[in-house]
Order: sequence, then structure tokens, then C-alpha cells
Amino acid sequence: MFKRSLLCVLIGASAIFSSAQGDWKFHHPTLTPQTSGTTQLLIAVSPVNSRVVWAAGTSGTYVVTTDGGEHWKAAVVPGAENLQFRDVHGVSDQVAYLMSIPNNGTTATGFRVYKTVDGGASWTIEFTNETVNAFYDCFAFWTPDRGITHSDSVNGVFPDIRTTNGLTWQSIAANMPPALPGEASFAASGTCITTEGFENAWIATGGSTSARILATRDGGNTWNAYDTPLVSSASAGAITVAFRDQWNGIVGGGDLANNSKAETATSNDGGQTWALTNKPPVQGAIFCLAYASGIRHDDFGGDFGHDQDHTVVVTSETQPNYNSGEAAWTPDEGQTWFKLPDVSGYWAVGFADPRSGWFVGNKGKILKISF
Repeated sequence: MFKRSLLCVLIGASAIFSSAQGDWKFHHPTLTPQTSGTTQLLIAVSPVNSRVVWAAGTSGTYVVTTDGGEHWKAAVVPGAENLQFRDVHGVSDQVAYLMSIPNNGTTATGFRVYKTVDGGASWTIEFTNETVNAFYDCFAFWTPDRGITHSDSVNGVFPDIRTTNGLTWQSIAANMPPALPGEASFAASGTCITTEGFENAWIATGGSTSARILATRDGGNTWNAYDTPLVSSASAGAITVAFRDQWNGIVGGGDLANNSKAETATSNDGGQTWALTNKPPVQGAIFCLAYASGIRHDDFGGDFGHDQDHTVVVTSETQPNYNSGEAAWTPDEGQTWFKLPDVSGYWAVGFADPRSGWFVGNKGKILKISF
């Protein structure tokens, strides 16, 4: 399996329909570079709100801002200097989780979950993997204390774990559906799993005969597996997934060994069935996506409405050197696409709201995106 995170798929620009003219008028995003304070690769990003954002990456590095990116603090988690942080989940300016993998991708104990409750002044290791051949790709949370971490299959079983108190993690492998031969996920900057509401979650998989979505409606107690129309093989599958509500979502993927296989599909029945969208205008596989609607409101209670609900931005990555690929966005979940010119070198994207999104990527690059 290819385990390098690919550039994320942005889901997010606003569109306003003009009945008088009978056409669509689109608000294209504003892009503003910011300074992270590190030259390390930043792999994952987690906006908490329009001011507080966490990101993390290689050599145990994380960065955080509390003023919308005007200033970023960069630091290294003690003892994690030889690890990569493939996912981050920010709760507040004080509380955040990190998920690590070993630099060589093989040492079992390099897969860990870290947590800080004091803004990064100290970190606690809440979970250390002991399962041989497990590869934890991503995690997601329903609440500050309830979350799930997903791994590739081992001997036909997904050794996933769950926390219900934000402190300890327990195996839910017995709850997971049986894995297909070789079935795995991709460390898509933490976007191979997504949560919605208080109990819904979806996991994107590939690496086998079918690209599937694993779905739960009860917080991980029971799961169902659904096929998608995305290409699947040892190097391909469903890579990144997001849902804007309990029924409507989008999945992206493709073949990492074939730079012309970028695909997205949408579901309107909670992930049970999927339909291919129009082809995204990028090379490489879609590796990350994010709805621009974010949290739907700003920090002062203002309502952004629902104009951006269907807006999606996508990024890709190309072989053979895993160079960060191209980026594009769609205002209507894949029916209409627009390329994002001159946006490359970014591995992840996430939104707090339509005006507050961030790309992170190579050499500590950060780019704010606002619709």
C-alpha cells in the first residue's frame, strides 16, 4: 500500500443562482500565504474555528495558531522526533490529539495517539500500538472525548480502536466487518475517516477487489460495508471521504500508480449507494477532500446559511515521486469543476467555515483559503 499522504480535496466555494440570467455565478476563493515557523512537511490540518487551527507533520512537528493564522507557533513533541504525525484533531486552543506513524512505516509501537490539554506545553501518550502489521491511517471524533482510530486490515480483521472518555482507547475489532483480501486504507492526511453528528462515521478503503465504504450509525458498535464505483487494486481505491450531513457525502480516490485515475462519487443515502461525478480536472488520485461549509457559523454567532453546503475542493498527488499534485473545487459536489491555479505542494486542507480554510504542505507551507 502507498502510505504517503496526498494533497487533499477541498470542498468549498459558494455559488449563487441568478434566475434572471439563468446561469450560475461563482465566488472564487481568496488565497493568502501564511508563515508557519517550520520547514518540516505539514501533513494534516484541523481548524477548530476561525481563529484556532492545529496542523502537524514530520519529525514530531506540530503548529498552532490562535489568531486565524496571523501568527503560528511551531514545536516538536518530546520523544516523537522520529515519528510522523499523519493526523491531528483540534478541540480548542488548549486541547488537541495527534496520531503518529513511525518514519519507516514498520515499527509497530510508532503508531501512537497523543493528547495535550495545555496548548502543547505537555503531551500524554494515550495509545501505543502492539499489533504486528497494523497500520493506523487516520482518526476522527464525534465529541472532544469520543473518537475512533482506523487501521489497515490484519489477517482479515480491522484492528480499530475507540475512545469514549478522551483518555483511554479500546479495541472494536470485533465490531468491524470482515476485511477483503488485502483491504486497507490510505493515510490521506487523516481524511480516510469522517464523523458526523453524534454517532455516524464512514471509512474509505481500497487495496482489494472493491473500493468500499465502512459505515456505522451507532458510534462504532455495528458496521456495514458498501461498494463504491471507484477503481480498486493494490494501489487504488476509495481514499478520502466527507459527509455534509447524515445522508449526503462525497468520496474521492483513484489509482496511485496511474496518474489519470482521479475519481469522485457522491451518496445521498448515507453511503449505501454511490454515483460517479464528472471527472475532476486534476492528475493523480484524489487524496483529500473537505466541505467548505465547515462549522457553518462564525465565532460571533453569525449564520453563513447553506450556500456553500455542496462546495468541494480537491487536491491530488502524482507518481513516481509523490509530488503534490493539482487542486480544484466544485460548487455542486462534482457536477461542475474549476481548477485552482498555482496551488500545489499542499497535502491537506480543512475548513472552520467558508471564510476560514487552510492548506498545509511541503516545507511548512500554509495557505489560507476563503470563500
